[in-house]
Amino acid sequence: MKIYLAIGIHNHQPVGNFDFVLEEAYEKSYLPFFELIEKYPNIRLAMHFSGILLEWIEKHHPDYIERMKARVHAGQIEMMTGGYYEPILSVIPENDCQGQIEKLTAYIKKKTGDTPQGLWCAERIWEPQLAGRLAKAGVEYSILDDTHFKCAGLRDEQLYGYFITEELGAPLRLFPISAKLRYTIPFQDPYVTIDYCRHVAETRDNLLLVFADDGEKFGVWPNTYDHVFTNGWLESFFQALEENSDWLQLIHFRDVLKQLPPHGRVYLPTASYMEMMQWTLPAAGYREYEDFENRLKSEGLWDQYGIYVRGGIWRSFLAKYSESNHMHKKMIRVSRKLSTATLTKKERIAAQDHLWAGQCNCPYWHGVFGGLYLPHLRHANFSELIRAEHIIDHATHDEENWVQAEVTDFDSDGHDEIILENDCINVYFSSLGGRIIELDDRQIAHNYLNLLNRREEGYHRKLLELTQDMSSQKQVSSIHDIVSAKEEGLDRYLVFDPYRRGSWIDHFLGEVTTLKTFSSGNYPETGDFVDSPYKHMIKTKKSLVTLMLSRNGSVENKGGLCPVSIEKRFIMKSGASKIKVDYQITNLSEESISLWFAIEHGFAFHAGNDPKRFYRINRRSPENPSLSGIAEESGVTHFSLSDNYLNVTITLTWNKPADLWRFPIETVSMSEAGFERVYQGSVALCHWKLELSPGEAQKLELVEQIENSSRGQLKNS
Repeated sequence: MKIYLAIGIHNHQPVGNFDFVLEEAYEKSYLPFFELIEKYPNIRLAMHFSGILLEWIEKHHPDYIERMKARVHAGQIEMMTGGYYEPILSVIPENDCQGQIEKLTAYIKKKTGDTPQGLWCAERIWEPQLAGRLAKAGVEYSILDDTHFKCAGLRDEQLYGYFITEELGAPLRLFPISAKLRYTIPFQDPYVTIDYCRHVAETRDNLLLVFADDGEKFGVWPNTYDHVFTNGWLESFFQALEENSDWLQLIHFRDVLKQLPPHGRVYLPTASYMEMMQWTLPAAGYREYEDFENRLKSEGLWDQYGIYVRGGIWRSFLAKYSESNHMHKKMIRVSRKLSTATLTKKERIAAQDHLWAGQCNCPYWHGVFGGLYLPHLRHANFSELIRAEHIIDHATHDEENWVQAEVTDFDSDGHDEIILENDCINVYFSSLGGRIIELDDRQIAHNYLNLLNRREEGYHRKLLELTQDMSSQKQVSSIHDIVSAKEEGLDRYLVFDPYRRGSWIDHFLGEVTTLKTFSSGNYPETGDFVDSPYKHMIKTKKSLVTLMLSRNGSVENKGGLCPVSIEKRFIMKSGASKIKVDYQITNLSEESISLWFAIEHGFAFHAGNDPKRFYRINRRSPENPSLSGIAEESGVTHFSLSDNYLNVTITLTWNKPADLWRFPIETVSMSEAGFERVYQGSVALCHWKLELSPGEAQKLELVEQIENSSRGQLKNS
């Protein structure tokens, strides 16, 4: 009786993650895991580190790299490559895919002396065209969940080995990860895994089992550090592997290719792990999927038929979350700019590396993992993309101060976006609602509209059902089974936004609207402007661009609909971080009307309750200056937000005194540690009561000004 076991460990931290988070992961997982590897030299396994994590380790703990190099040279560790910044390889441009793999492969070879043959596919997200991409990058094999193979019709007993696939004749070997082992390691007694391996070995000799999963489940996931290290689970597991080494042989993946033939040819469908494919579903579909899965389990049918129950594909996150799609299309836009730009070698390398960092997968999606709901991770990606774009634009414009405009379907939704750019800021307008959906400060690489809507998630019903004491959950569970909350009363924050947040959004409010109802999204919108298309017209001069947005719509008034038009003219000059905006609201009806008109402005900063981030109203500090504060002011003509960390102040002024409402956007999401409330940004709504006779127009003049002390710092970085 003999069986092979190949083990792979994947370690990654997102671009922009806090140093203390990485340090904790190092102390709780990466270091103690490696110390046990050194203690048990007969344990053989493959290791994958994303490039961003390796860079951090080399900077903060360089001895770790040297120790890893020694284990590689001793034949104990096989290194694996991947995308340097851990992108979803199938949704980035092909040249970026090749470049990211080559960059990590070269880094690993330089630091450890090993030339990786295998690749870790981020989130095990597979699309058929990847076979050709990976083969072209010199990759010989990759590791995917057995789910992928079962979706192709294969059964458990056929998966004790590896397969070969191809794309246009370019071959790639694929290893199936055992779902059984993913859930026994490290959550069950080590001998549950040993007994399962023995059971498989008894069927026939020379079979292969594969375990590969996140290294963070050994120490970083909730309650695992004590279980894995303090209580000795991992050491007991290594001891059990050595005690059974006469029939259970650990083997490197590259050696499998030399010693064992493939089981055959396979073509896998687009897939990821089961949980990921559920997370991509809309809220209603998420719940229905969960209900159907539970029904099959209750009827004893899941083990036999569960593989035929599949959710969506990773790309569905781009449909589920407009914010994810926006960031993705921003990345595509910057990549295309780079591919056609004439740059020096130094400029190209710098821009390329910032672009690749902005492709890190984490803030593009959300499940139990994924960082879409974490503003600092979204900010990190946007910051990298803005930096890359600024290098390109600075190098490709002859004049120091410049301004330009472009009309394009930027986000591939079938509607035009208008992009105004100068040497200081980028402004992205959506023709839907005539709103601004991105406002980039090139000087500090910050998107002031990096907002995330409050939306319903399929798992929110678990929060509503949660009645247990939050401190009582101490058992060691898979991350997918934990249900807890970081604070009580989170259910009262389950409010959902009826439209995409942004800036310069035009509202007509009903008489019963209050700050409370508006901030909760539960208010009467009496006009049809918020999500409706605006016409656009652009005029350009050498140092100035004017964008006219207009819509003829209707507003409820005295029980009927009255025709009303909005024209708003945005003026942007070169060399300035300022937008001048002229509004005209016209009564197109033949009777006098009363309107409650409002303009919504969104702002994305990193924390709502930090005293170094604050509001000022009419140049004075209000009673509650916090960005998380909920307040209403009257007689306002001057409004500002300041961030003393970024050394930036955004100021809004208007010529007609307004009432002002302000409130935070706080989401409720699920993380590996439970339900949590996250500050996403703030909203300020300036509003006026207008009385317009037939044909009368009300004009408003407004200015948005960005002031910071970092002018010019990004030009050569």
